[in-house]
Amino acid sequence: MSQLFTPVRIGRHLAPNRLVMAPMTRSRADADGVPGDMTVTYYAQRASAGLIITEGVFPSAIGKGYVNTPGMETEAQVAGWQKVTEAVHARGGRIFMQLMHCGRISHPSLLNGATPVAPSPIKPEGQAWTPAGQVDFVTPRELSLAEIAGVIDGYRQATRRAIDAGFDGVELHAASGYLPEQFLSSGTNHRQDQYGGSVEGRARFVLEVLAAMVAEAGADRVGIKISPEMNFNSITDAAPQQTYSYLVDKLRGQGLAYLHVTLFSAAVDYHALLRPRFDGTYLIGGGLTQDSAEAALTGGKADATVFGNAFLANPDLPERFRQGAALNAPDRNTFFAPPTAKGYIDYPALAEAKAA
Repeated sequence: MSQLFTPVRIGRHLAPNRLVMAPMTRSRADADGVPGDMTVTYYAQRASAGLIITEGVFPSAIGKGYVNTPGMETEAQVAGWQKVTEAVHARGGRIFMQLMHCGRISHPSLLNGATPVAPSPIKPEGQAWTPAGQVDFVTPRELSLAEIAGVIDGYRQATRRAIDAGFDGVELHAASGYLPEQFLSSGTNHRQDQYGGSVEGRARFVLEVLAAMVAEAGADRVGIKISPEMNFNSITDAAPQQTYSYLVDKLRGQGLAYLHVTLFSAAVDYHALLRPRFDGTYLIGGGLTQDSAEAALTGGKADATVFGNAFLANPDLPERFRQGAALNAPDRNTFFAPPTAKGYIDYPALAEAKAA
């Protein structure tokens, strides 16, 4: 029997299959970060996933990093997300919210004129996606100790709002060069206080954010995503194996819902390095196919597998895999777009495709 279609424990939830929908930025929220009716449809269409992890959601306004991304700070944002959770649950699904503070990967035009924040004032390479198009990143402002405490509390409050809005749990986005990884990585964290210097200091922010989220949701409703050596958004670390080994060692014994590890081109097999260090449900992602996902499960490499583009283009991906059916091809031109239905909620399910 295929391991993909067997149940798996994810924290306090029992998922009916091991196909997890990856968090994917889609930029379909309105200018105020409120998800609309199309977002409700988008996630409800994909409720047959063992678990849905939402796109990155900024916990507070200063964490916004891209145009038309959603937040979890205002009453309107909470109300919009509550419609999403109700629709997913009505179809028997489970859904976690990914909290994503972009830190320096932002621009004043996205922050009502404020300067993006970071552990250290180091300008990233590249450009920000703003209402006016792509513009160069700016040098961020270094967070004070008092501000760090405020950011952590922002994660705590967003976690409480997510649980109150009906989410089954929350995921801390600690990858892709965003604020948690900016603290974790030696190339972006040059602080000399308790949040910098040694690996213990650089990991402190991530661990304190997790503790704040756990305090609101319970450990078995909190997951974390990491992606060693992804090097996205000009993030670098001098000793990533040491950094991530230390971090995952500190996660052990906390009773977290899961550890989500996405790898693309790392020279090191971080799954072999990290999985033995973690004592909970282990999710892997990064360019998987049905066959490679099955092999990862049967080989004991993972407990569940995470799919991005395949879920984006195939709302009923588990059924397509179950039947060995052809997959819809994703339209990359519509991955990030103005809030329109094209390339978002118009991918046909298998029954619709057969009828056509």
